[in-house]
This record gives sequence, structure tokens and C-alpha cells, in this order.
Amino acid sequence: MTDLHIEPVADETGLRDWRHVHNLIVPPAAMSLDEVRERSGRNRLENAYLGDTLVGCSTVRPPQGEDAVATVIARVLPEFRRRGYGVALYENGLTRARALGAGGIETVVLAANADGVRFAEARGFAETERYVLDGETDLWITLRLA
Repeated sequence: MTDLHIEPVADETGLRDWRHVHNLIVPPAAMSLDEVRERSGRNRLENAYLGDTLVGCSTVRPPQGEDAVATVIARVLPEFRRRGYGVALYENGLTRARALGAGGIETVVLAANADGVRFAEARGFAETERYVLDGETDLWITLRLA
């Protein structure tokens, strides 16, 4: 894992790479490149590379509300899972969220992503909410770090 490096999304290549991972991991929430550009203005988007190979991406939504809750989401391509890359992305996102003043940390996982749910629970997250977006059928889970 010594060749793993995490980079902020800073150009078109980074936007495309982030979009590729996001859309593969959460197809019900697939985004256009313009939507990713807009999201990058509100959130910290990062990509993880093993050498030159894209292995995952992350999102840190800044703290919000009176509890200053930030959202940290780590996504790893299936062929790179269970090698520590998700942990590296998550810990990097957690550090970034805390530097922004987060008083609490949440994550959001597509319920059908059993690997993602297990990953969050293994790091001390507990489910706080299940929901389906208006007009959709996919179940989402919000989990909060205890």
C-alpha cells in the first residue's frame, strides 16, 4: 500500500475519475460530470490511486447544523477492497472533517452495498436512519459514529 496516494479533485481528469468510482459504487445516485463539478464546490472530493491506477474516491461534506455534523464517505472499487485502501480513504476524510470543526461524523451507504454497511459498522458507526428518496425505490442508510 506504499504507492497509495490520495489527491483532491482539482481538474477534469480528477472529476471524471471521481465520477467513475461514485457511479459504479452507487448507480442509483449516478451523476453527470456537471453534477460532480457542482458537488466539488460544496464538498471535498478526493481520489485514491495506487501508482497510476484509480482505486477509490471519497467525499467530505463540511460540518452542518448546531451539532456540526460532517459526512465522510469512502468508496473503493470492488477489485481493490479488503486491502486497506478504504481505511486509508476513511481516515483521511475523518481527519479532514475534524480539521473543519466537525462535532459529529456521519456516513451514508446504499443499503444494497453490504460491504459498505459492514465497513461502516466495523469502524463504530451505528444506523440512525433508513430512507428512500422521493420517487425512488433504493434504500439508503445514514450511520453516525458513536
